[in-house]
Parts: sequence; structure tokens; C-alpha cells
Amino acid sequence: MNREFDPQAPASIVRRDFIRQLAAAGTAAWMTGAPQMVKGAALQHPKAKADACILLWMAGGMAAPETFDPKRYVPFEKGVEVAKMLSTFPSIDTAVDGMKICQGLENIAQVMDRATLIRSAVQPDLGSILHSRHQYHWHTGYVPPQTVACPHIGSWMAKVLGPRNAVMPSFVNIGQRLEGVGESEELKAFTTAGFFGSEYGPMNLPYPEEAATSVRPPKGMDAGRFASRDKLFRKLVDQSPQRDYMSDHQQQSLIRSMDNAYRLLSSKEREAFDITLEPKESYAKYDTGRFGRGCLLARRLVEAGVRFVEVTTEYVPFFQWDTHKDGHTTVDGLHKEMDLPIATLVRDLEERGLLDRTLIVIASEFSRDAIMEGKPGSNANDQATFKVERLEEMKHYGLHRHFTAGTSVVMFGGGVKKGFVYGETADERPLVATKNPVNVMDLHATIMTAMGISPKTEYLIEGRPFYVTEDGKGKAVEDLFA
Repeated sequence: MNREFDPQAPASIVRRDFIRQLAAAGTAAWMTGAPQMVKGAALQHPKAKADACILLWMAGGMAAPETFDPKRYVPFEKGVEVAKMLSTFPSIDTAVDGMKICQGLENIAQVMDRATLIRSAVQPDLGSILHSRHQYHWHTGYVPPQTVACPHIGSWMAKVLGPRNAVMPSFVNIGQRLEGVGESEELKAFTTAGFFGSEYGPMNLPYPEEAATSVRPPKGMDAGRFASRDKLFRKLVDQSPQRDYMSDHQQQSLIRSMDNAYRLLSSKEREAFDITLEPKESYAKYDTGRFGRGCLLARRLVEAGVRFVEVTTEYVPFFQWDTHKDGHTTVDGLHKEMDLPIATLVRDLEERGLLDRTLIVIASEFSRDAIMEGKPGSNANDQATFKVERLEEMKHYGLHRHFTAGTSVVMFGGGVKKGFVYGETADERPLVATKNPVNVMDLHATIMTAMGISPKTEYLIEGRPFYVTEDGKGKAVEDLFA
């Protein structure tokens, strides 16, 4: 077994080798020529059920038993065996008879009659569990490292479908900082258009409340000075020594991305980025934190014609959903941050007549468990901060291990069934998917099918075929569609 995949290797060694291989693939991407679509017009794409997609990314490992797949509730009590702990939140009713989710998600519970709830999503055992590897896999469909820089699923939509509004970016990423946070190199590796080129990559907006400044010329700059500044910037880019390492395709793609940015900064549509223009009553429903405000920005951008928006709770090691300790307390706070904004997003899109043609996906890289790392039979290292057998303090209370054998995904709109549950997990540990497991490849095929993209869509890059789902083998879960 290669060292970088050895579950017994120190995490620092695994991460270092992973970064090295990602860097090599990323550098190679700048030198690649233009990808060529195979079959082209001959490829049979499904009829699109959605025009836009919003991915609500619960970065760090959202525990299904603490959100959308409640199990036996075990309240905190000093001395309780950790092995007996399944869910630390009781279940609540939803708008769908027989469908229950966890306490703290009361607003989402009232819109689950518009949702399809997948309770049987599964991830592969990648040996030593690195969030970055699983996040890369989920966002690109390919297990890293790869010999090419794989495009993000948002970039696939931008490339294959093109823009909904020529002025607006096709792909916007909200809430994730790519500088100054842990594992920033790995985050950058999948938050790209890969070999497609810069023009299909994301517009990154770490802080939704500051998005308006990203599409507005500096204060006091008139149109003439703005045009002159743009010409100077292009000259500096053209003179950059890095261009010597870029293929003609990548250079031209970079220039086109600059053209797109210039067009946006000169347009009226840029007002969609200014969430302060939202009526106060509406704004207040989203104002639970960066994620909530990101949901508001996503709604405004989809209304204005953006094709794909990702809103993340942000991945930072040992933060948010990366609950290696204080799990219950942390998730209680996350419930408060996500509940009302997600429910409001669904209702707002519905009221505007946009929900049916917008696919909303709530997902995470894997679930969590109180005692099991990976899945049954895995040799993955135990990464919990406190390895105790009994609850002694509140910081021990929660699901602190990574679990890949049973994860929840929620979908709204985009042609999926309403008030529908697909798949199930065991009632008692191990909480593995016991009915209709859905792997990442088939989940991607389902998302792409909803968007009108064949899972067999293929491009040639440097003479190698590359598919939107791994080897073109992804199959949409047709039972999810109405």
C-alpha cells in the first residue's frame, strides 16, 4: 500500500504527500490544452428538470443522527457509556407523516413536504480519513490524487450548460476562505475549474455581506479611470512570468475570465450581490451568521441568473461540523445557524416560482458516530480528541468520529419527489445504509441528470477521456424524480 493511503501512517505524513500530489496536478493543469468534448451533439442529454443548482455544503462532516436521520435519543448523564450514545437530540415531527428529523430543525421540518430525503448515501473507505480527500471526492467525483486537475461539479455545469445570464458568473462559491485557514491548499485544489480553464471556475465570496464590494469599482473611480485600470491590470498579467508555464488555452481562458469580470462590474445586475438591498423583514430571517446570509445571497444570485451556487458553513479543521469534541454543544449552535435560513430559502424560491426549476442539495463529506471511525472493518485511525468510555463532561457528549457508511442528503426542487424518503440506515450501531445505498458517483449522476447533463458526458484532455461521473459509469437514481 502506498504510504499516502496507509491508514496507520501519521496524519502529517499523509497530508504532506497528498498536498504534494495535488500541487503537481494543479501545476500540470496550467499546461494543458483545450479539452475536446467527445460525441458533441451526438450525445443524448436528458431533458433538464432544473436551470440552477444551490449546494448547501455542511463542511466538516454533518452527523446524520444529529440532523436528518435521528436514532435512539440518549440524553447527557454522567457515567453513561459512550458506546450507548446514538443521537444526542430527540426527534421531532415534520410536515410529512412518519418522517422525523432532529430537534433544533423545526423550521426545516415544516418544509420537508417539498423535499426528498436520502438516508443511504455512502462514501468509500479511503484509509486514513482526511476531510480534504473526501471533500475533493464529493466535489469532483474523483478520489484524489489524480494525474489531472479535476473540475468542480459547478464548473462542469458552467462548461456544459453555459451561463443563464451572460452578465452573471455561472459559478459562485460563498462562505469559504481559501487563505489563512487550515488545509487551504487542499481546498484550493477542488475549488477550481481544473483543466476547463479559469473562465469556468468559481467567483469566491468568503463573506456574503461583503459581496457587493467585489463587483463594485473602488469609491471615487469614474468610468474612464476604471477602464484605464483594467487595461493596466491586463498588461501586468500579460507580463507575468507565470504565463510562460501556461498553455495557449489556459492563457485565453484567463483573459476571458477577466472579460467576464469586467462585464459584471459594468452592469446593473451587480446589485444582486448587495444583500443590504433586501427588505429588513426578509433579511432578518437569513441573518443567523455567515451561512444564513450566504443563503440569502444565493437566492438573490439565482434570481439574477447564476447557474450554480455553493454556500458552505466553511471548512476549518476542528471547527463547525468538524466536531472532534463538544459535539452536542457545537451542533446545537449549527442548528440555529442553518434552520431558519434554509427553510426561508425554500419558501422564498417557491413564492417566486423558482423552486421547481432550482435544485437545492444539502450534503456533507460524511456522517459521524460516537465510537466508530470510517465504517465496519476500516483500519482508519481514531481521530476523536477525547477517547473516553463514559461521559464525564459535556465536552464528551456528541458524535466525534468520522463515519462513511450511512449519510443523509436532502434535495428540494429540481424535479425531485416531494415528502419522499429514500433508503434507510440501521436503527442500532453500526448505523450503516441497509437499503438502497447511493454512492457519490450515482449521486452526481442524479444531480447532473436533473440539470440536463448526461452522466456519460466526456471530454478528451491530453488524449485521455475524462467523464462528468467517474469513467461515465454514474447512474441517476430515477426513483428520486417525480
